[in-house]
Formats: sequence, C-alpha cells, structure tokens
Amino acid sequence: MGQAPGSDGDIQAVQQLNAAYGKIQGELAKVIVGQKKVIEELLIAIFSRGHCMLEGVPGLAKTLLISTLSRVLTLKFNRIQFTPDLMPSDITGTEVIDENKTTGQREFRFVAGPVFANIILADEINRTPPKTQAALLEAMQERHVTTAGVQRPLDPPFFVLATQNPIEQEGTYPLPEAQLDRFMFKIFVDYPEPDEEFDIIRTTTAMWDPELDQVLTGEQILRLQDIVRRVPAADHVIRYAMNIARATRIGRPEAPDFINEWVSWGAGPRAGQYLILGAKARAVLMGRFHASCEDVRAVAHPVLRHRVITNYNAEAEGITTDKVVDKLLDSIPDKESAALEDKRLPKVFAASGAPGGAPSASPEA
Repeated sequence: MGQAPGSDGDIQAVQQLNAAYGKIQGELAKVIVGQKKVIEELLIAIFSRGHCMLEGVPGLAKTLLISTLSRVLTLKFNRIQFTPDLMPSDITGTEVIDENKTTGQREFRFVAGPVFANIILADEINRTPPKTQAALLEAMQERHVTTAGVQRPLDPPFFVLATQNPIEQEGTYPLPEAQLDRFMFKIFVDYPEPDEEFDIIRTTTAMWDPELDQVLTGEQILRLQDIVRRVPAADHVIRYAMNIARATRIGRPEAPDFINEWVSWGAGPRAGQYLILGAKARAVLMGRFHASCEDVRAVAHPVLRHRVITNYNAEAEGITTDKVVDKLLDSIPDKESAALEDKRLPKVFAASGAPGGAPSASPEA
C-alpha cells in the first residue's frame, strides 16, 4: 500500500524539495543572471510532469538555462535544432541494416534518436514543418516512440522544453492550438534589467567557468513528482481553478463581457488540470503541503497564455493575452483569502526555500 497523503514521508519530502529549490536557484545563479520567475515556472513544470514552451527573441540564454538546469538536476540532456528539412526519424530514431561479416546475415538494428534523453531542448520548434513537430509532440503525450511497429518507452523523467521565436518573424510554422495545448506552460523570456545586463556582459566577457554542484538525481525527481500528485487541494481551490478556465469560453454564461469582446477561443478542461497541478507543485516548492488560491493565481498566466486566443478586436486595442488573464483574475473572486487558507491549512514548516533564500540543507531521497 502507498503512503497516505500527509504522512511523515511526504512531509520530509516536502522539506527536501523546499531545500533543493533554494540550492537549485543558487547553482543556476552562478551561470544565469536574473530570470527568477522563468526558473520557478520551469521547476514547477518539471515536478508536475509537464512540458514547457519558451518564447523570446534570440540571445536571451534560453539554451544555456536549460543545459545548466540539466547539469544541476543530473539528467541526460539533448538539444534538437529544428530546421525546415528536419525529418521525424531525425528525432525519434530509425532502423538500419547490419550485416554479420561472419555469417553474411542481415538484420535490422534500431538507432535511437535524440528524443531518448531526460531533458529535450527543441530549439526553434516553429522553424520545422508540422509533420516533424508532431513527431515530438507524440513522444511528449505518450512517453514513447513507435518505429517499425515497435513501441520504445522513453526513460523517465522526461521533460520537453521547446523554444520558439515570435511568430511574426519570417520562415516559421506556428504550432496549431491543439498542439500548443499539450504544453503545460508557455513562458515568456524578456530582456534583462539594466543591472542584470551589466552583470551578463561583465561575466561572459571574462574568464568565466563556474563549477556547478548536482542537487537532485533522476530517482529523486521521480519520487518528488509522485509527492506533488498527493498534495491536497481543497474543493474551493479546485472550483476556483475551474471557474477561471470556464470563464475564458466565449458565449457561455460564466464568460464576462470582455471575454466575449476580446477572445475568439477559450481554454479547455486541460487548463483547469494544469492550474491545480501547477498550484500543487508551487506549494511544495514553497514548503507547503497544500495548494491555495494564491498558487493558482501564480500559475494562471503561463497556463492560459497559449490557451486563450485573442481576436481582431483585442489586437486593434493592443490587448494581449496576459492582459486578458489579468482582468480575468480581477473579476473572479476566490472564496477565501490567503490568510484564511493559511489559518485553516497550516504550513508544514517555515519555508526556507522561498525565492531569494538559499538553505544550507542538502536534499536526500
């Protein structure tokens, strides 16, 4: 029988992940300047067993961030550069004919593609045609690839981070909404602040070779992913997430007037699922063994920004999806304040791994 939610083992694991969160931040800060919100959202997705779409202009260290994260988490990392001539077999692998020089017999041998890793960076996924995009998206959904009628499982943990340039740039194939929906988060990477950009230029133009400590192993990550699934979410928190998702659907009674005015397509049930999963993972990262409405609000933008499609009216008025989500969160009240939730559901311990802290404890599974 498995452990009951809230058991001593679960509480200890929450403490370990909270400590690991602070240490991961410290290790990444040796290489990556700023981007704390991006790092937090990436870790939430990893511990939720989700995948991420990362969007930003070239040169913002998206590839460096992911490769550094894989080193800190002790995971196998592969980078796939998507190009217009990339074929599906270039991702999943292919079978080749081997000849036994002694007997002269020939047999097929499978050569695994770069998708057989723990962290996959699909760089500029919108540079390749839909057929090749779909090959990766199938692996994301099913956690295996099929070649010559044989299903080949991917080693867990398996996490895909796809980067794309803004779709206004030439030579891109934007992902359809149905394919975008398979990504848990869409994360925006913005330009650094002046002080951050100064530090980037100073460190990267000098003798700069930081040593990174490994914080977690693949086995520990798998265990912590199971812990996140066992984190309780009260009914009012689940209903709050559901109300947010349902309010994005035009023509429905729950939809506010501005949704009908600015939105052409709303979020499906998967949005509510990811709102709760993301809230649970964020709660554990912050040292709590319960999800709150505050956690739901914190993950609402990356969950909804690629699931809520704005129309021409919004574009004409300069209304972005993030602005729609902001207005949506203001219009949907949560039934209880964060203070009341904290009173009813006490924290496991004082969160030492909140953003900015770097606890000295090392995680052990």
